[in-house]
Parts: sequence; C-alpha cells; structure tokens
Amino acid sequence: MSQIRQKIIHLHFCRGVSSTKCIKILEKDPQLEQLPTLSVHDLQHIYRFSPKQAAHFYEDYHRFAPEQVAEFLAKHQIEAITLIDEDYPLLLKEIYDPPLVLYTIGKKELLKKKMIAAVGTRQPTALGKRSIALLLPPLIEQNWTIISGLAKGIDAIAHQATIRAGGTTIAVLGSGFFHPYPKENLSLYEYIKKEQLVISEYPPYCPPTKWQFPARNRIISGLSYGVIVVEAKEKSGSLITADQALEQGREVFAVPGPIYESQSLGTNYLIQQGAKLALNANDILNELPSVDI
Repeated sequence: MSQIRQKIIHLHFCRGVSSTKCIKILEKDPQLEQLPTLSVHDLQHIYRFSPKQAAHFYEDYHRFAPEQVAEFLAKHQIEAITLIDEDYPLLLKEIYDPPLVLYTIGKKELLKKKMIAAVGTRQPTALGKRSIALLLPPLIEQNWTIISGLAKGIDAIAHQATIRAGGTTIAVLGSGFFHPYPKENLSLYEYIKKEQLVISEYPPYCPPTKWQFPARNRIISGLSYGVIVVEAKEKSGSLITADQALEQGREVFAVPGPIYESQSLGTNYLIQQGAKLALNANDILNELPSVDI
C-alpha cells in the first residue's frame, strides 16, 4: 500500500471529517505532511472544523496510525479503494462529487463489470414485484450487474431476483458495515457480503443517518449506465436517484403504473418529464451502450 493512499484512508477513517472536508485538506496539504502538526485550534481556524468535529478528529487522528487502520480493515475483510487508485470505478470517478474512499466487502472485481441500477418504493405492490421479475432476467443474461441500495421493498427484491437468476449484484449502503440498515434485510446483507459485493463510502463504525441515504443514491446512479425506477411515490428517494442520474448523464427508465396507485405517481411523473418508458427489458437494452466487460 503506497504511503499517500494509506494516509488518505487514515484521514477518511477519523470521526469528525467528511469526504468533502478530506478533499479540502488534501488540496491544501496534498502529501498530508502538515496535518500531524496541527492543533485542535488550527483545525478550526484553517479547515473550519466545528469545536466538536475538531476534537473528535484530533483524537482519532493521533490515537491510531495509518498502519493500524490498514490492519483493522484487513482484520474485518474490508478493502478500501481511494480516488487515486487505478481500480477506482471509472464511471463513478466522472461524477461531480465522487467518494474519496469506497469501503468494500466481497467480490471487489464486480466493480469492473457493467452495471445498471434498479430502485423503487419501500412499499411495492404486486405489480412492482412482477415488474422486477420481468425486467431483470434478460439484463442478467446480457451480463449486466444489478446495483441497488439494500433498502426495504424494491431494492431488496431486485437483489433477491438477481441472486435467484444467477446474476451478480452490488448493494450500496448508506451507513458503515457495522451498522447495516434496515435490520429486516440483515440476512440478505450477510449473503451479499459473502457471495456478491457490498460497498459504502462511510467508515464501518458509522451508524445510519437520514442525510446519508440521498448521498448514497449518487453512488448507485454514478456506478451505473442507467437507472430503472420501479414504483415510486411522488416524493421519494428513488426520484432523488433519478434526478442524480440525469445530472450525471445516465439513462433513466421508468415502469408505468395505474394512475390511482400512489406508488406509480413518481414513475409516471418521470415518464412525463422524459424518462424512457420501460414495458420490457428490450426497452432498456436498446438504450444501453454495447459494453463488453
């Protein structure tokens, strides 16, 4: 492990510092040579840490060395990929705010495959479940890896359908690995961790917080060539993912639904706004690039 990437992981692993703050620190101190000499007051003055953030960061930064962080991650079978690494996913690197560090458990090589996201409501109807069963197998046959957020509902159904079809799937968490969320998907999380791939931009000790899930969604869309939305309410995280996908230049596909179903209001709205209407897998495959990975 090169010294600078080990220092980056050490920096990112500390409490009190976000990826954005890490990047600002790296801009001022690219080799992270000055950082060890800074006091709590310096952190507040130079990098605009709050007093609490500065205290937490200073404590963690000086409590354990970069080598100890590397040993801790290895002990828990966690691999970290930094933005400067050659194996950082190229599509994700293109987005406006790529994660500085990705933590991975499982088959890291899946990040080199062609991916498409499947997301949707946490309260799916029978139509939503049938839509997943209809749309995903032909994509899996064409070697597309299905990526989603392990959330209750369509996300979990998409992961499960992919596994049943013998495909590959990636779960992106909105928390650290020691705090998988939601709890009802714990067994699915454990299976994907062992047989597929789980990733997170948060150090493993980070519990889930509300703001982390919209941030997580940009990774789901950023890794993908396109996003399939299967049932979404008028205001939902799935629409946030779709918006981020459009901003990132990705394709957005929406499955239409009955006008009287609240779970279809979001997908029907996306179609009104120009998303590709997906009635079958060919509607999706015809819009995706011919990528041979």
